[in-house]
Amino acid sequence: MTAATGPDLPVGKRTAFEPPARLAEHEPLQRRMRRPAATSFGAVLAVLRAIAGAIWLAAVALNWSAIEREFDLQLGGAAEAAASDVARSVVLLIGGTVLLIDLVLAVLIWFGSNWARITVMLFATINIGVAAIDSFTGDTEVTIRTTFLTVAIDILILLALSSRDARAWARLRRHGRHAAASHPRRPVGDDPEDAPATAS
Repeated sequence: MTAATGPDLPVGKRTAFEPPARLAEHEPLQRRMRRPAATSFGAVLAVLRAIAGAIWLAAVALNWSAIEREFDLQLGGAAEAAASDVARSVVLLIGGTVLLIDLVLAVLIWFGSNWARITVMLFATINIGVAAIDSFTGDTEVTIRTTFLTVAIDILILLALSSRDARAWARLRRHGRHAAASHPRRPVGDDPEDAPATAS
């Protein structure tokens, strides 16, 4: 028994592979659109990645002596100890700045920023590429104790923020802001049409 077909029935699922030209086509923008679940999920994942980075920074700060021994950075003397403290402070400062930027981008994604969405996806792609190169060259294995968690989060971020719904909603928000900036609302009374008619 075959299923009935007709113009009013829903179309089947999209194929797993689509040509780049099809993906680059402009999709019709709806006037009103709720925040997609993919956008919310991507923003939450960006926050989770920042939390994972904070845990990693805390581990670096607590195990700085072990890191020095692993990389043969331990030297004797007060001057060397002061230099080690400065190096640790620099690492923590740079890492904290990156995490703060990550949190700001996550908030911007939640409110529909398209450039923040693209920036986060670019960073996720770079992180995945670096982890893959380290794994292929044998320098670092992708395990739960190393980069498995962050790589998994980056992959999920790419899948969520590159979805059609997330892209369409970010483009809708961008077009809405541009339209509001180019056509500001006039106060009532400034428009000549709003002025009361006077008797001649």
